Amino acid sequence: MRVGARTSACAAAMVVTALLAASGAAAARDADGEAAAASYPLVNGCFALQTSAGSFVKQATAGGYDDGARRPTRAETFRMQATALGRYLLYDRGRHFLAAGDGDAIVAAGEPSPAADWRVLGGSDGYEIRNAATDRPLVRAPDGRIVQGAPGEQDGSISFAFIRADGCPDYPEVQLNATGKPMKGASPFTQTVGLADMHNHVSAFEFLGGLAHCGRPWSPYGAPDALTDCPDHYPNGQAAILENSFFGNPLRTHDPVGWPTFKDWPAYNSLTHEQTYYRWIERAWLGGERLMVSDLVENGVLCRIYPLKKNSCNEMDAVRLQAKRMYELQDYIDAQAGGPGKGFFRIVTNPFEARRVINDGKLAIVLGIEESELFGCTEHLDVPQCTIDDVERGIKEVKDLGVSSFYPVHKFDNAFGGTRFDSGAFGAAINAAQFGLSGHFWQVGACPDGEADNPLATALPGASGAQANASQGAENGVLEAGMASFLDQLPGLPALSLPVYPPGPQCNVRGLTALGHQLIDRMIDDHLLVEVDHMSVAARDETLAILRDRGYSGVLSGHEWSDKHSYKEILDLGGMVGGRADDVEGFVADYEKYSPMQSPKYFFGWGYGPDANGLGDLPKPSEDSNPVRYPFKSLAGDVTFDRQVSGERTFDVNTDGTAHYGLLPDWFEDLRLADGGGNLTRDMLRGSEAYLETWERAYGVAPERCRSARARITRRGFGAMRINRPAFGILRKGGQPSLRRARSYRYCVRHGGQLLVGFNKRGRAALVAGSGRHHSAGPIGVGDRESELRGKATSISRGLWIERTQPGRVPFVYGTKAGLVTFAGVVSRRASRSQATLKQLLKPLR
Repeated sequence: MRVGARTSACAAAMVVTALLAASGAAAARDADGEAAAASYPLVNGCFALQTSAGSFVKQATAGGYDDGARRPTRAETFRMQATALGRYLLYDRGRHFLAAGDGDAIVAAGEPSPAADWRVLGGSDGYEIRNAATDRPLVRAPDGRIVQGAPGEQDGSISFAFIRADGCPDYPEVQLNATGKPMKGASPFTQTVGLADMHNHVSAFEFLGGLAHCGRPWSPYGAPDALTDCPDHYPNGQAAILENSFFGNPLRTHDPVGWPTFKDWPAYNSLTHEQTYYRWIERAWLGGERLMVSDLVENGVLCRIYPLKKNSCNEMDAVRLQAKRMYELQDYIDAQAGGPGKGFFRIVTNPFEARRVINDGKLAIVLGIEESELFGCTEHLDVPQCTIDDVERGIKEVKDLGVSSFYPVHKFDNAFGGTRFDSGAFGAAINAAQFGLSGHFWQVGACPDGEADNPLATALPGASGAQANASQGAENGVLEAGMASFLDQLPGLPALSLPVYPPGPQCNVRGLTALGHQLIDRMIDDHLLVEVDHMSVAARDETLAILRDRGYSGVLSGHEWSDKHSYKEILDLGGMVGGRADDVEGFVADYEKYSPMQSPKYFFGWGYGPDANGLGDLPKPSEDSNPVRYPFKSLAGDVTFDRQVSGERTFDVNTDGTAHYGLLPDWFEDLRLADGGGNLTRDMLRGSEAYLETWERAYGVAPERCRSARARITRRGFGAMRINRPAFGILRKGGQPSLRRARSYRYCVRHGGQLLVGFNKRGRAALVAGSGRHHSAGPIGVGDRESELRGKATSISRGLWIERTQPGRVPFVYGTKAGLVTFAGVVSRRASRSQATLKQLLKPLR
């Protein structure tokens, strides 16, 4: 293929026009508009560069590049590796990077850098290639050398064509080791099928000040740059005080090299190393995950203590920064896929958008927040450090950032309510931090029958106590797991004596504050999803009471940080719960114990919360006798997986556990093998739909209910179910149907029958019909004799009649069987003209 060829102005114009057409509206979000959009199809391609003089770029004998090749076969070839939308590394066959050097020189660099990052802009005469850092263009000098021009230079020497070629090496990248085409929905509005991750932290590489976490989900320069260890972990990991505290051994060592060897990390229990690199997320998506809640996260107390940082420890600053990073990641993934909107990773802000994304076969990303100092709302000696005005401004700000859910309370008592205690040595350390934050320790009181917060320790631990309890803290997924041994190594901390607490069960005396009540009300008003994990028993119960009084379904418990007595009430409200993604045996046991609490009133699905990057273990290797056998198929059967390869390391879930997020499909398979009856995997595949239906109800969509057996269908339809109304409009106004199919919504009817809304290919209602015992359309109703249709309607096939009506009027339609009318409805004029279309729309009623 020849892109931007020079053989004739006509050919060049045709190619550029074709590229612009392929890019379409993708240019809207890029500063260079259509010029940058023209370069999107170049991604991952192998090309030779042709100059405006018709010659081709090659490596020069003296270094750098010149135009000494007269044919493409003699030219240097370049792999176009996207660094951002419209920006590329030009990676040559010798595995060098075309890069800006000193002065006007262009060099073959051994490593990627800003000097090798080029903006590629298409135009009617070919492409400009400009350095992203300096805006200096790549030009052909009069002597044939390829050099840097002056900023703003616009003559013909800066114009190049990309000619399709062979012989480019692949850019080093994490492998997917998956084959097959991921499933899509049959229409944008149909029921979704997919797994739901209810608790994750993709943006956590920026938390704790941005230097405690090693690696990141992406880099402009790919996996070799993204998957590296923290500088303070070199040379042997012994200086990694936070990482080592999780293992209870401050002198522990590890191999700090990530890419390409990955000897010691990622690992399911290596908690400061990156677990959600974007290709690992992509593999999870291929494994059936269709919804992920990624919580923007910070812990201001620990951030202020940790000695290394580059970011603000203000928790709202962290929200702003991490939200920005999530959109940057979305753009980066789009760049790899060929333009805006083309990537698998889509941030969504409402359930209707999420349903479209999932049914397009992509991964819907819901942004949440998990912090203790949300909106700056700490408390000191029970005095709130913020007002309702701060809360309302904060809610508006985070919604503008795309946030759809958050935790009112996290690790510390705050101005909204009490926390669910952390237990053991780690809880003691956090309790001490609570005193520093608010001027008081946690206070305990009596618990409701059968309920409790976690039991409290009565002494602040030293390093030995931390070592003894480190594994417990890691398994619980505690954000501050290991804080005890970590704090023990830091100078200047005050000596504290914790209160002596009575034996359990123990509950935090702090429930929901007056400001907390106002916050929950505002969350309901703004359709935000309320995460009740980490709340004290009292705060959670008061929150659920408010939700119950207001008939609000938008409540979640996604990673087992709530007293499980609350699950039934959450499900009875129409909310959703999920298990902590830990060992296979425990996850299956929790499902079997708590899934019977589901309410028959609502669609049920089971989620999971890996808490990846959240300083909690991912699932360890299974201890059962039924190992995963490679290759295996995804739960939906659409994709086949082999062992995952990252760099030089091959991962196996049987021995490595879920060492990173990309091994979730392998964990899903392990769950399938342990799920004797198949109910767990069935309900996990219903997870995305259950989440969306909860979210819809939070947006005011009425829950499923059976409709009246008496319904008079007019030429406009019935109630909110109007002819030509879009499917999502009918959903919002008419409520949740009992069944959603590719071309229809179906609503149950009291005493039998159903109300059917059929949609055309544009997703607009083309049919409204009912089979309830007293449903009618015009003068004819269900149960009337078929003979009454004669003279009023025409039989167009056996058992199907359409009204004889004046031109331009929407006709009624009827079905008959055994001499009686079995359904009545109205159909759009266009649908009435096609017998095949009409039969397809009416199939559920016939």
